[in-house]
Amino acid sequence: MKRAVPVVGLAGYSGSGKTTFLEKLIVELKGRGYRVGVIKHTSHPVEFDKPGKDTWRHARAGADVVALASRDNVAVVRKYKSAPGPEDVLPLVDGVDLIIIEGFKKGSWPKIEIIRDEVPERPTIPVEELLAVIGGSAPQEDVPFYGLEDAAAVADLIEQQFLKKSRQV
Repeated sequence: MKRAVPVVGLAGYSGSGKTTFLEKLIVELKGRGYRVGVIKHTSHPVEFDKPGKDTWRHARAGADVVALASRDNVAVVRKYKSAPGPEDVLPLVDGVDLIIIEGFKKGSWPKIEIIRDEVPERPTIPVEELLAVIGGSAPQEDVPFYGLEDAAAVADLIEQQFLKKSRQV
């Protein structure tokens, strides 16, 4: 029986420090031996390969899926008729112990909110989905609170909540 890969989201507005924190968290989790997948949401068009290269030309010609395979990795770009949501992307990520989603604020997975006092906007996360809050001033919510440098403590939380359980399955 195939187990579901745990999913945790990082939510916050632009400039809140999501990517910087995620880099630290990935390094911490990798150091503990976990395989980590990341799904990043962007509102900008994604350009595949370098202009003029074969795969760029294939995509420009209208190919629905273009895959570029090298000795060390594979990159795949798939066209969608409308903006794909995380439910479209999650099945494409496999072979990992944890998937971290950066940027999709909507979805029914646990979320870690990244805030900064300089960024007054905060995403609206249902309290039942809020796993922790990172950065800024201590929140009003009754959830764990960590500083922007506390990647090890957040990795501990993720490990206790999701990874130890999933490794026992």
